Amino acid sequence: MNWNLDINIDEPFEERLSEEWLRQVVEQVMIAEGIDYPAELSLLITGDETVQELNRGYRGIDRTTDVLAFAFQDDDDFPALPDGAVQLGEVIISCPQATQQSEEQEHSLAREMAVLTIHGVLHLLGYDHESDEEEQVMKTREAEILAKLMD
Repeated sequence: MNWNLDINIDEPFEERLSEEWLRQVVEQVMIAEGIDYPAELSLLITGDETVQELNRGYRGIDRTTDVLAFAFQDDDDFPALPDGAVQLGEVIISCPQATQQSEEQEHSLAREMAVLTIHGVLHLLGYDHESDEEEQVMKTREAEILAKLMD
Protein backbone atom coordinates (compact mmCIF):
# COMPACT_ATOMS: atom_id res chain seq x y z
CA MET A 1 0.00 0.00 0.00
CA ASN A 2 0.98 3.59 -0.46
CA TRP A 3 1.39 4.54 3.21
CA ASN A 4 4.17 6.51 4.79
CA LEU A 5 4.59 5.29 8.35
CA ASP A 6 7.10 7.30 10.35
CA ILE A 7 8.03 5.20 13.40
CA ASN A 8 10.42 6.59 16.01
CA ILE A 9 11.53 4.86 19.19
CA ASP A 10 13.37 7.06 21.67
CA GLU A 11 16.44 5.82 23.52
CA PRO A 12 16.60 3.73 25.70
CA PHE A 13 13.43 1.97 24.53
CA GLU A 14 14.73 1.03 21.07
CA GLU A 15 16.54 -2.01 22.49
CA ARG A 16 13.28 -3.44 23.86
CA LEU A 17 11.03 -2.84 20.88
CA SER A 18 10.88 -3.84 17.24
CA GLU A 19 10.18 -1.12 14.71
CA GLU A 20 9.20 -3.87 12.25
CA TRP A 21 6.57 -5.24 14.69
CA LEU A 22 5.10 -1.78 15.23
CA ARG A 23 4.98 -1.26 11.45
CA GLN A 24 3.11 -4.58 11.08
CA VAL A 25 0.62 -3.49 13.75
CA VAL A 26 -0.08 -0.15 12.03
CA GLU A 27 -0.39 -1.85 8.64
CA GLN A 28 -2.84 -4.40 10.03
CA VAL A 29 -5.07 -1.60 11.34
CA MET A 30 -4.92 0.18 7.99
CA ILE A 31 -5.80 -3.01 6.12
CA ALA A 32 -8.60 -3.91 8.54
CA GLU A 33 -10.07 -0.43 8.17
CA GLY A 34 -9.88 -0.49 4.37
CA ILE A 35 -7.43 2.39 4.05
CA ASP A 36 -6.55 1.94 0.38
CA TYR A 37 -5.52 5.52 -0.33
CA PRO A 38 -2.16 7.27 0.19
CA ALA A 39 -1.87 8.17 3.87
CA GLU A 40 0.76 9.24 6.37
CA LEU A 41 1.00 8.87 10.10
CA SER A 42 3.67 8.92 12.72
CA LEU A 43 4.20 6.76 15.78
CA LEU A 44 6.49 7.82 18.61
CA ILE A 45 7.50 5.55 21.48
CA THR A 46 8.83 7.73 24.27
CA GLY A 47 9.00 8.23 28.02
CA ASP A 48 6.55 9.46 30.63
CA GLU A 49 8.02 12.98 30.75
CA THR A 50 7.33 13.65 27.06
CA VAL A 51 3.85 12.14 27.23
CA GLN A 52 3.01 14.14 30.36
CA GLU A 53 4.22 17.35 28.71
CA LEU A 54 2.06 16.70 25.62
CA ASN A 55 -0.93 15.69 27.74
CA ARG A 56 -0.61 18.89 29.79
CA GLY A 57 -0.06 21.12 26.77
CA TYR A 58 -2.79 19.77 24.51
CA ARG A 59 -5.35 18.26 26.86
CA GLY A 60 -4.81 20.26 30.05
CA ILE A 61 -4.17 17.06 32.02
CA ASP A 62 -0.93 17.25 34.00
CA ARG A 63 -0.04 13.57 34.19
CA THR A 64 1.30 10.88 31.94
CA THR A 65 -0.92 8.41 30.12
CA ASP A 66 -0.35 5.32 28.03
CA VAL A 67 -1.26 6.62 24.57
CA LEU A 68 -2.10 9.94 22.95
CA ALA A 69 -3.50 10.36 19.45
CA PHE A 70 -3.56 13.63 17.55
CA ALA A 71 -5.79 13.28 14.49
CA PHE A 72 -4.93 15.88 11.86
CA GLN A 73 -8.13 15.24 9.90
CA ASP A 74 -10.01 16.92 12.74
CA ASP A 75 -8.15 20.14 11.94
CA ASP A 76 -9.77 21.89 8.97
CA ASP A 77 -6.84 24.30 8.77
CA PHE A 78 -4.28 21.54 8.20
CA PRO A 79 -3.09 21.75 4.57
CA ALA A 80 -3.24 18.78 2.20
CA LEU A 81 0.09 17.20 1.33
CA PRO A 82 1.52 17.96 -2.14
CA ASP A 83 1.46 14.27 -3.12
CA GLY A 84 -2.23 13.97 -2.25
CA ALA A 85 -1.63 11.74 0.76
CA VAL A 86 -3.96 12.16 3.70
CA GLN A 87 -2.06 13.06 6.85
CA LEU A 88 -3.83 11.06 9.53
CA GLY A 89 -1.89 12.31 12.54
CA GLU A 90 0.41 11.19 15.31
CA VAL A 91 0.27 8.47 17.95
CA ILE A 92 2.52 8.83 20.99
CA ILE A 93 2.97 5.90 23.39
CA SER A 94 4.66 5.91 26.78
CA CYS A 95 6.95 2.88 26.95
CA PRO A 96 7.09 2.97 30.78
CA GLN A 97 3.28 2.92 30.94
CA ALA A 98 3.12 0.11 28.39
CA THR A 99 5.68 -1.87 30.38
CA GLN A 100 3.72 -1.43 33.60
CA GLN A 101 0.45 -2.41 31.92
CA SER A 102 2.01 -5.48 30.28
CA GLU A 103 3.21 -6.64 33.69
CA GLU A 104 -0.23 -5.99 35.26
CA GLN A 105 -1.96 -7.86 32.42
CA GLU A 106 0.68 -10.61 32.48
CA HIS A 107 1.43 -10.48 28.78
CA SER A 108 4.39 -9.37 26.69
CA LEU A 109 5.45 -5.81 26.06
CA ALA A 110 5.05 -6.51 22.33
CA ARG A 111 1.39 -7.38 22.87
CA GLU A 112 0.78 -4.27 24.99
CA MET A 113 2.46 -2.11 22.36
CA ALA A 114 0.15 -3.68 19.77
CA VAL A 115 -2.90 -2.92 21.93
CA LEU A 116 -1.88 0.71 22.41
CA THR A 117 -0.86 1.19 18.77
CA ILE A 118 -4.16 -0.23 17.52
CA HIS A 119 -6.04 2.03 19.93
CA GLY A 120 -4.13 5.13 18.82
CA VAL A 121 -4.43 4.46 15.09
CA LEU A 122 -8.17 3.80 15.43
CA HIS A 123 -8.47 7.23 17.06
CA LEU A 124 -6.74 8.74 14.02
CA LEU A 125 -9.29 6.99 11.83
CA GLY A 126 -12.25 8.49 13.67
CA TYR A 127 -13.00 6.02 16.45
CA ASP A 128 -13.69 7.37 19.92
CA HIS A 129 -14.91 6.21 23.31
CA GLU A 130 -16.81 9.20 24.66
CA SER A 131 -20.03 7.20 25.07
CA ASP A 132 -20.55 3.62 26.24
CA GLU A 133 -21.71 2.66 22.75
CA GLU A 134 -18.65 4.20 21.08
CA GLU A 135 -16.39 2.53 23.64
CA GLN A 136 -17.90 -0.89 22.93
CA VAL A 137 -17.53 -0.44 19.16
CA MET A 138 -13.90 0.61 19.58
CA LYS A 139 -13.04 -2.21 22.00
CA THR A 140 -14.61 -4.79 19.70
CA ARG A 141 -12.63 -3.46 16.72
CA GLU A 142 -9.40 -3.44 18.75
CA ALA A 143 -9.95 -7.05 19.78
CA GLU A 144 -10.65 -8.14 16.18
CA ILE A 145 -7.48 -6.52 14.87
CA LEU A 146 -5.36 -7.81 17.75
CA ALA A 147 -6.64 -11.34 17.16
CA LYS A 148 -5.51 -11.18 13.51
CA LEU A 149 -2.07 -9.99 14.58
CA MET A 150 -1.59 -12.61 17.25
CA ASP A 151 -2.59 -15.58 15.03
